[in-house]
Amino acid sequence: HWSSYPSHRHDEDDFPRITYLEETYYHRLNPASGFGVQRVYTEDGTLDECMAVHDGEVVLVPRGHHPCGAPYGFEMYYLNVMAGPRRNWRFLPDPAVKWIIDKDG
Repeated sequence: HWSSYPSHRHDEDDFPRITYLEETYYHRLNPASGFGVQRVYTEDGTLDECMAVHDGEVVLVPRGHHPCGAPYGFEMYYLNVMAGPRRNWRFLPDPAVKWIIDKDG
């Protein structure tokens, strides 16, 4: 029930290492009375918000990592839109969870 996980970010313009892409998430839940969670945070802690998201809500990700999840019993769908100066997607994982990518590689 987790998505955009392991946590990653794409908030710097340093291609090909990472690309700068702002992102929005438009959330839909089934059933519509359900909820999910989305966290938006930076490694240095200057941004760290964890919010409940409901059907039809939008979350803006200005920078940082941005995983989301739905609890058991609810299905979450989201439409994410990214925009930036390049049409490439290069991201960096959160160092705290990079081991998951390395393990599953």
